[in-house]
Amino acid sequence: MELAPGGDLLTRLASLPSRRLPEHAARRAFLQLANALAYCHARGVSHRDVKPQNVLIDSQGQLKVSDFGLAALLPDSLRDDGRLHTACGTPAFTAPEVLRRKAYDGAKADAWSCGVILFALLAGSLPFDDANIPGMCRRAQRREYAVPAWVSRPARRLIARLLDPNPDTRLAVGDLPDHPWFKRSLSVDSQLGGLILNAFDIISMSPGLDLSGMFGESRRVREKRFMTTATPEETVERLGRAGARLGYFLVGKKGVDRLPIGGVQGIVAMSMEVSEVSRELMLVELRLESGDGDEAQAFGWDELRVELGDVVMAWHVCEDG
Repeated sequence: MELAPGGDLLTRLASLPSRRLPEHAARRAFLQLANALAYCHARGVSHRDVKPQNVLIDSQGQLKVSDFGLAALLPDSLRDDGRLHTACGTPAFTAPEVLRRKAYDGAKADAWSCGVILFALLAGSLPFDDANIPGMCRRAQRREYAVPAWVSRPARRLIARLLDPNPDTRLAVGDLPDHPWFKRSLSVDSQLGGLILNAFDIISMSPGLDLSGMFGESRRVREKRFMTTATPEETVERLGRAGARLGYFLVGKKGVDRLPIGGVQGIVAMSMEVSEVSRELMLVELRLESGDGDEAQAFGWDELRVELGDVVMAWHVCEDG
């Protein structure tokens, strides 16, 4: 067998503080899973036990679908009605029609399992997880699950299309790459941070290794950087909520250009720039764009850190060069 030194997806998620991936990383991983299963389905193979434990990670961080012990090869496994009938799989990831021991389409059952995995990648938990299988099946049939607030609307819509209890209207795995969640505009991606940092960027994150003074670059005391594994969308949301309490508001680059000189009296405007350090790690840079000197000096960075909570992994203040 091929060696998968990255372990399995479940272990990978369990090793993360939030037990979930940033949305951009979840998108990349999930697209690989969808492509692998679409390849199988096009050749008449239904996996029937798709779960994070059966998704391995190679040395390049690529996903490998494994453990086809419960797989069905069509048409050999079909009954006269053209359906599968064997109830199998892991209950928390198994489609409700399979749990209810009804005849089912194996590819659509795999699509349901993909929906559970996508939920786990983005939310850090399972949508349905109950030792009482009949009760869990009822909850799945009624769509009784709660998507966390930090998950974007396109991702929510995709989850809903996959966790559709009606297999006839459930999104097929082969149609996943055409969903809008996978077709985010490049302009949005670049706004939220599609940049890979170079060595000088990474060095400048460390106060002890900051070389900006050697190049005559003066930095303002009104800047702050921090590392995070949260998605850009979640970071924006948390910053917005904190702003309502601490007396600042977020602006985009165009908004900065239109700000009146001196800003709004008593209120500070802050801009945010997000850059990708690795697949799971983001560098967030905050700048106070308006507000007089006293307001900037008095701004409560410590209070902001408390408000952001576990979004922040490590702070770094940009002092004068």
